Amino acid sequence: MTDLVPMSAAPAPMQMGGGASLTGVPLSRRAKAAIVVRLLLNEGADIPLEDLPEELQAHLTKAMGNMRVVDRDTLNAVVGEFAHEVERIGLRFPGGIAGALSALDGKISAQTAARLRKEAGVREGGDPWKRIKDAGPDLLLPVLEHESIEIAAVMLSKLDVSKAAQLLGKLPGPRARQITYAVSMTGAVTPDAVERIGISLASQLATRPVSAFEDGPVERVGAILNSSTTLTRDDMLAGLDESDEGFAKAVRKAIFTFANIPARIAPRDVPRILRDVDPDMLRTALAGAPAMGMEESVEFILGNMSGRLADQLREELSELAPPKTAETDEAMAAVIARIREMEASGDLMLLSKEPEEDADT
Repeated sequence: MTDLVPMSAAPAPMQMGGGASLTGVPLSRRAKAAIVVRLLLNEGADIPLEDLPEELQAHLTKAMGNMRVVDRDTLNAVVGEFAHEVERIGLRFPGGIAGALSALDGKISAQTAARLRKEAGVREGGDPWKRIKDAGPDLLLPVLEHESIEIAAVMLSKLDVSKAAQLLGKLPGPRARQITYAVSMTGAVTPDAVERIGISLASQLATRPVSAFEDGPVERVGAILNSSTTLTRDDMLAGLDESDEGFAKAVRKAIFTFANIPARIAPRDVPRILRDVDPDMLRTALAGAPAMGMEESVEFILGNMSGRLADQLREELSELAPPKTAETDEAMAAVIARIREMEASGDLMLLSKEPEEDADT
C-alpha cells in the first residue's frame, strides 16, 4: 500500500472508541473527519461544508490534502467509530448565544432577539446575503437610495431578478440608470469584497428599530376606516385633510368602500362575489346606496349579474322602504368584507387605483 496518510503532517492525534489507526499510527480527529467527508462525497451526499467556520473548512481541506490512500480496514474502523459517536449523541445544543439565537430564529420575538444580540455583542450569523435577499422591498429600497452607487450595484446583482426589477422600478430614473450602469462594472469585484459588503448591509438592516406593528400607519388607519360607518369615515378623513393632507390622501388610497366597487372590481368577478353574500344584506346595500350617492355601484352590480336575477332584484328594490343609514352601512360592510376575504385568499385580484386619484399624487 503506497501513499498512505503521512501522520507526521497531521495535527496531534486523538483516538476515539476503537482507536482507528493507519500503519500503527493513531489517526487525529481531523484525519478521521477528512476520511468520513471524502466517503460521503463519494456516495453523492450533499454536505453543506460552507456553513462551517472558515477555520474548520481550512483544517478539513488541509487534512484531505495530506492524505492519499486509506486501506479498507482503516476505512471500516473510522466509519464504525463515527457511527458509534453519532449514536451516542442524545441532544446537541448550538454553541454560544449566536448559535442559540439562530436556533430560535422566528420562535422568539424580534425585540428580544435584537436585545440579546446587542447585549452579547454578536452579529447575526450565517450568510448575510440570505438575510438581505429575504428582506422586504421597504427595507432594501432605502439602501439603494442612500448607499453609494457601487454598493447599490453589488446589492442589486445579488438579489433575485424579480426583486431587483421591482426595486429598480421604484427608484427615480437618473438614480436607476446610474445603478444599472454600475452593475456592468462589477465584474472585477472580489468575493471577499462582496462578503464584506453583505456583512455591512446585513448589520444595517439588523440595527433598524423593530416595529411594534406589522403594517404601516396608512394601512392601519385605512383598515380601521374600512370598518367604520360612512359618517365616521367621512368625518375622520375631513379631520385628516386639515391636519395632514398628504397622509389623508394616502389613507384614501388604502380604503376600499362600496363606492369603489365599479373602479376596483372586474365585471366578471361580480357573480363570484355575490354568490356568498347574504341576499338580505345585498338587497339592503343596494336599496340604501342611492341615498348615499352610490348609484353607480348599484348599476354596476346589477349590470354584471344574470339578467333574470337583476330584473328580480330591481323589482324587489322598488318595493322596499329606504333602509336606515346604519342598516345600509352594515349591509355594505358585509359586501366589502366578502371582497376582502376573497382578495386575502387569492381568489380575487382588485384592479388598480382610480386614474383620477393617481393623477393627484
